[in-house]
Amino acid sequence: MRKLRPHFVYNKRQRNGVFCFMLLLVCIQVGYYLYVNRNRRIELDVNEVAFLNKKIDSLKLLKSATKMRYPFNPNFITDEKGYALGMSVLEIDRLLAFRSEYKWVNSSREFQEVTKVSDSLLGVLSPLFLFPAKKKSIKTTSAKLRVYKSIVKKDINKVTAIELRKIYGIGEKLSARIIKYRNRLGGFSEMSQLQEVYRLESKVVKEILKYYKVFEPPVLEKHNINTASFKEILSIVYMDYPTTKLLFRYRDSVGELKNLEEIKKIQGFPIEKYHRIALYLRAE
Repeated sequence: MRKLRPHFVYNKRQRNGVFCFMLLLVCIQVGYYLYVNRNRRIELDVNEVAFLNKKIDSLKLLKSATKMRYPFNPNFITDEKGYALGMSVLEIDRLLAFRSEYKWVNSSREFQEVTKVSDSLLGVLSPLFLFPAKKKSIKTTSAKLRVYKSIVKKDINKVTAIELRKIYGIGEKLSARIIKYRNRLGGFSEMSQLQEVYRLESKVVKEILKYYKVFEPPVLEKHNINTASFKEILSIVYMDYPTTKLLFRYRDSVGELKNLEEIKKIQGFPIEKYHRIALYLRAE
């Protein structure tokens, strides 16, 4: 009678195959475990770095803000002060543009709306903000008009640099620049000449016009266009080298100018400057 072979009895080759298969499964599981843990660790490291960078940025902002030992009005933040406080150039420009329209920031929330600073920076700066208390206005519109009417205007050609600094928007440098340009002109003949002062904004000119005007045009030295030297003509504020050269070339071609307005016929002559140049020339 034939003996039956058990189903779960394997020969040596089969046993080696099962062992290798089980070993492969174990290796796969160990490899997967190491791979997952490695990625998780990298993710944790990235999060930790981001957290540390955020803490460092907060400390930098706090350090910058603590340079302002005393409370301050954020309406008067300058480029230098804003940079020291941790504000970006764009944020500072937004505030300066807002203030250039004679508007005021009256709260921390409004400061953020205007400048678009981050919540973290606002949290550091807002405890240092000092806003002036609002005063109730008891003056009526008619009373305000009477105040403006009561302003006694002074002569722009006699004003000093110190007096100019009392006008909003004029500091030490700008007041000195206005006086220097007035001296170059020999005095302002028209108030519109203030527009020619370097970096003097039109809104500041409007403020000056409220308090000053030209009472008497200055007596200017007028050069005879037919006999003046090249150097004398070039010394006029509104004349440059190319324009002076054109003028002398024309004078040489005609011999003598009968009328000052003849210079308008010169090709390339800046006609828009004629009424200014004419203040310093005569034709005889």
